Parts: sequence; structure tokens; C-alpha cells
Amino acid sequence: MSGYKVVQDMEQSKSLLSVQNLRKYFPVHGGLLHTVQAYVKAVDGVSFEVQRGEILGIVGESGCGKSTLARLIQHLIKPDVGEIRFAGRQAMPTSASAFKAFCRQVQMVFQDPYSSLNPRMNIEAAVAFNAVVHGNSRTTARNKAWEVLRKVGLRPEQFGRRYPHELSGGQRQRVNIARALVLDPTLVILDEPVSSLDKSVQAQVLNLLQTLKHGLGLTYVFISHDLHVIEYLSDRVLVMYLGQIMEMGSTEQVSIAPLHPYTQALFASTPSMNPDERLDRPPLMGDPPNPINPPSGCRFRTRCPHAMAQCATASPPLRQVGSNGQYVACYLYSDQTATPGPQVHPLPSVGEETYLTSQ
Repeated sequence: MSGYKVVQDMEQSKSLLSVQNLRKYFPVHGGLLHTVQAYVKAVDGVSFEVQRGEILGIVGESGCGKSTLARLIQHLIKPDVGEIRFAGRQAMPTSASAFKAFCRQVQMVFQDPYSSLNPRMNIEAAVAFNAVVHGNSRTTARNKAWEVLRKVGLRPEQFGRRYPHELSGGQRQRVNIARALVLDPTLVILDEPVSSLDKSVQAQVLNLLQTLKHGLGLTYVFISHDLHVIEYLSDRVLVMYLGQIMEMGSTEQVSIAPLHPYTQALFASTPSMNPDERLDRPPLMGDPPNPINPPSGCRFRTRCPHAMAQCATASPPLRQVGSNGQYVACYLYSDQTATPGPQVHPLPSVGEETYLTSQ
């Protein structure tokens, strides 16, 4: 794809980002000949869309494939199977120029603000570097760097000549956000951008992201393991478990009435400020299964109190429940037009080794 005319395509496409049946397996080598012994199924058949101007939150336990999915969207790693469409066009750059054109529209903010920055480059140079790589003169790049530094709340006169080790964690993450915004992107992928920050600093960075989103007309894919952060920032939520989507819907729908037993366990495990609702034992016990050899059928069935025989035979499809745009991959809900089946929230007690209610 030599010419990636995203501006024209964005005007014609309703969905800014469309992911269809995305899959990524990582080979595990071993033996005397160092041959492939197995595969880690990091992302396995993921499909979703991101509408222009929204914030899609992706949540799940560590190891569920969230960060791998982000890197697949950004084309930092190549998918085995699947299609990614950006602004209505196939988003698989096949040349360096096409990749640069794609990166002008899609940027990523990584989790660790310190390791994301070059310790030998000062802040002004680090932010301006992206613009220089994409063909701007050094003067233009410097002016853009100063402009975005001001937007993220850092005075360039004060911070421009400093180095990463001279900044706090929150200031470094602001620099990373500025570095992503210097190219005027349309979509920003944020991979756990506040997980390493103090709670008070987290709030400042989240408020900054909201301000930038509305001021610049941005679209976010926001990845986090913190449900409170997802609830605060996101318009829609996508819940992942062991490389697959378990549930998807608006933040309000998913937080008030989660359908999938895994989603229910996630929300039941969040700390409460009410001492009468404190948890004596966790609602979800045990670790996720090995992604090299996941369970047959539904991958959550080994930890699910509602597991049925059919859960082991085939993976349940992601289907719409009701008419409010909430999707769930669970056999408790029969078809796309059905109202929710058995009411499974709050979670019933099914022995100490699986689930316990929060009462």
C-alpha cells in the first residue's frame, strides 16, 4: 500500500478501526535441535470495532493478551491470521513509507514511562524526534515539540533541556503522551499508561487524557487491569480472558449488569469503601490456565461455577444479548435476540475452590 490516504477514507468510514478474527501464536522452542514444541496462544480470534471519537477500554487479568493485541494493532508484531482495517482501508503496511504513513495516524503510549525514553536524549529532542523522522525540519519539529509539551502541562522552557532521570514518573508519562501527539494522530493506543503511577498522579494523567481527547478529537484504545480506571475513562469495555473476548458493551451496561461469569468475578473482586461489603475470600480463585494448552471449548470453564457439558465441546460465540449492544461469549445466553438467561449476579457460592459471594 504505497499511498495511505487516511484523511479521505476517514470521511467515508464510520468505524475508525476494525479488527476481524485476529490471531497471534508465539512458538515455544526446545529440544536438542531447538525446534518448535508448542505455541503460546496470546490472541486467538479477536474481533471488534472502534468508532471515531470513542474510548474503548480493554480489561483482563495479566497474561490475557491485552498488550499483544495493542502491538498487533500498531503493527509492532505481525499477526498470524486476521484483518485490521483503519478508516475503512486495509491497514497492513507492506513498505517502510506505508508504515510511516500509518504511524502518523496511529500512535502508542507504553506502560513504563522510563524505559520508553532514550536516557541520552533530552525531553525536547525526544518529543521532536518523531516529527524529524516523518520529514519535518528541525526547526518545525522543535516548534511542534514545544507546542505539545505545553498541551500536556509541561513548560518547554523549564523541562525541554532536562533528561528522563530528572523527571518524576508522571512527568515522564506526560512526555510520552506528548511524543505520541506530535504527529497529530487520530487514534492513540494506551497500554497501561497509569499503572506504574501513584494514585494522585494517575488522576491527573487521566484528566489530562480526557482533556486532550476532547480538545484534539482523538480516539483511544485504553488498556488497563484496573476496573476503576476503565469505568472512569471508557465509553465501551472489552473484557479479555486467555486471548479471547468474553464480553463487550458500554461501560455503564457492563459495570451495572455484567453478563459473563468472568466479568462478574472481576467486578465482585474490586475493593469497596463500605466495610459491610468487604470481601472475606476472593470471588475468583486460582490462576488462568496455561496459554500453551488452554482448555477445550470455553477457556473459562475450568474456573466457572456454571460450566456445562457443552462448554467443553466448543467455544461459545460472541453473541449479542438483547438490543442494547451488549455482547457475551457464554452458553448461559441462548441466542442473539434472547434476554439474559439465568441471573448469575451476584455470584453464587459453589465451594471455596471456585466462587464465593461478596456478601
